[in-house]
Amino acid sequence: METNKKGKVYLIGAGPGDVGLLTLKAAELLKTAHVVVFDRLVGQDILKLINNNALLIDVGKTAGNHPVPQHRINEVLVEQASQGKIVARLKGGDCFVFGRGGEEAERLVQAGIPFEIVPGITSAIAVPAYAGIPVTHRDLATSFHVITGHEREGKDGGIDFEPLAKLNGTLVFLMGVGNLQHIVQSLMAHGKSPQTPVAMIERGTTYAQRSISGDLQSIVQIATEANIQSPAIIVVGEVVTLKDRLSWREKLPLWGKRIVVTRARMQASDMVQRLAQLGAQVV
Repeated sequence: METNKKGKVYLIGAGPGDVGLLTLKAAELLKTAHVVVFDRLVGQDILKLINNNALLIDVGKTAGNHPVPQHRINEVLVEQASQGKIVARLKGGDCFVFGRGGEEAERLVQAGIPFEIVPGITSAIAVPAYAGIPVTHRDLATSFHVITGHEREGKDGGIDFEPLAKLNGTLVFLMGVGNLQHIVQSLMAHGKSPQTPVAMIERGTTYAQRSISGDLQSIVQIATEANIQSPAIIVVGEVVTLKDRLSWREKLPLWGKRIVVTRARMQASDMVQRLAQLGAQVV
């Protein structure tokens, strides 16, 4: 990367959480960026790839708590790049899938700041896959639809559940944990069968991944009993019936185990890799 007078901003999708799903291009940029502006959903293993000289700016948000509002994040990108710096804007998933990357890119265009988009693997596909759920299947679903479960306050209209309820494809709701009851009730009210299979996957692709399944009429109670928390995604459709058969991550022999390796880092690298491949969280 070459630093020009105005610097440059890279809007980078960090993927769904597993550091192994970060793209090669994203990893290379983190080694050379002067500034990294990152969100809450970016995992610690990914943050460890950032070069030691970079300025780290945490702009993470949680539901109902936005300590750094979006308009301020936009200005941080402009301010840092205007100083001739290379800025990595690191977002969970893909920055153009409910990541507000479009808003940030518009502000950069307005300010005349060069930028580049580095796509990431969206959780809408990767998280179901890590739970054994293909979002499409020739016999069960020939389309899938990604919907935000958390719309901007004051936005007119809201989600139109009528056409969604009529679709035979897979519905994937992101950021919908807090609105789970509203989502399932609205789908049933517009004709979706109460027996439609539903799954929820919490912290998908990470070592804290948990998943549950049921149907539209039972999933709220199941999620409450399991204490499913954000971040989690909701998958609605017949493909959920494949979950138990195709589940692979949560069936790894060391899944759920936290193992401490006391060898020096250089000596332990092969062991750490083997343990991780067996599902263990290595610390």
